[in-house]
Amino acid sequence: MSLLSQVEAALDTIRPYLEADGGNVSIEEITPEGVVKLKLLGSCGSCPMSIMTLKAGIEQAIKKAVPEITGIEAINLTDIDDPNAVLPENLR
Repeated sequence: MSLLSQVEAALDTIRPYLEADGGNVSIEEITPEGVVKLKLLGSCGSCPMSIMTLKAGIEQAIKKAVPEITGIEAINLTDIDDPNAVLPENLR
């Protein structure tokens, strides 16, 4: 199984939780150094808690399933203090 397939499989284990709040994630790149670059989609892209989702959920799921991965980065992470950030429950 390719590295990309392994990371996708790891993400599939947490996608139902992301989708429950109107979000998702896509893999933009896996660098030669083993860093996964992700794009947060839907409500995950504008949520001020996206850093927590990335660290506590996405990063743990990937690193547990694919130990070769050295890091996870979101290319569009919303800052917790961003005045334009919107919590998922406010999108409904």
